[in-house]
Amino acid sequence: MRNWGVVFVGNLVGGVGTAAINVAAGQYKMGGGAVGQTALKIAEAKCALPFSEALALGVLCNTLVCLAVWLCLGTRSTSGRILAIVFPIAAFVASGFEHSIANMYFIPVGLFVKYLGASSFWQASGLAPADFPSLTLEGFVMNLVPVTIGNVIGGGVLVSLVYWFVYLRRR
Repeated sequence: MRNWGVVFVGNLVGGVGTAAINVAAGQYKMGGGAVGQTALKIAEAKCALPFSEALALGVLCNTLVCLAVWLCLGTRSTSGRILAIVFPIAAFVASGFEHSIANMYFIPVGLFVKYLGASSFWQASGLAPADFPSLTLEGFVMNLVPVTIGNVIGGGVLVSLVYWFVYLRRR
């Protein structure tokens, strides 16, 4: 549990830090502000998810992520490992599933743009911070909790525990 906590906090610091650097670099203004608008819409949608949906999307996501890891462990070559992880990871991204570590970056980007975005960005986009009511620190936490629980269930129960039972040997 200690290691898990350290890794979780480390990922949180890394995700928020990377988001801060990205916004400070003005990346959200690229494409005439389209990058920032998309970041805001993604973060708002994530923060607006009901608990049960976020939980279920977290379960589905980490099931695929952990299957990618298991597939990767089942091959010996680098090219085989790359090929093994591409399809499960692409499936989770394309399906819109929720991953707590990814959300530690995506939601802070939206928060930083919402609260620190240049006035020229807001004027050019025709949007306002008020257009993103769910995108708050509370919304971030209310996404991170069920998604993390779902990720644990998906990876720790639906994949790892099943594999443990499948490969259990009598002594």
